[in-house]
Amino acid sequence: QVQLQESGGGLMQAGGSLTLSCAASGSVFRINAMGWYRQAPGKQRELVATITRDGTTNYADSVKGRFTISRDNAKNTVYLQMNSLKPEDTAVYYCNANGRAPWSGTDYWGQGTQVTVSS
Repeated sequence: QVQLQESGGGLMQAGGSLTLSCAASGSVFRINAMGWYRQAPGKQRELVATITRDGTTNYADSVKGRFTISRDNAKNTVYLQMNSLKPEDTAVYYCNANGRAPWSGTDYWGQGTQVTVSS
């Protein structure tokens, strides 16, 4: 199994910055891509950003140009640098890792970290 532990959430004013971290432990050799998702109250969980083992990134349109995802494979850690935060970025942010063959189709999730952006 893979365990994911997020950190770095909190309360920030609009326009500010936060950095989230997610450290993977356990059977980390199973991991392919890692990423961040978020879920606001009353809304479905949505993709924020993903990064593959070789560093290929993908972002939701709503965060392009403001958020940066990065990954340290040696530390089994993924980061999300969030700049120019907006109130609509308020959500619980979840770290995700998906499995590589033969564990393809397996998703691992962290417990989530709250990000609140005040106007």
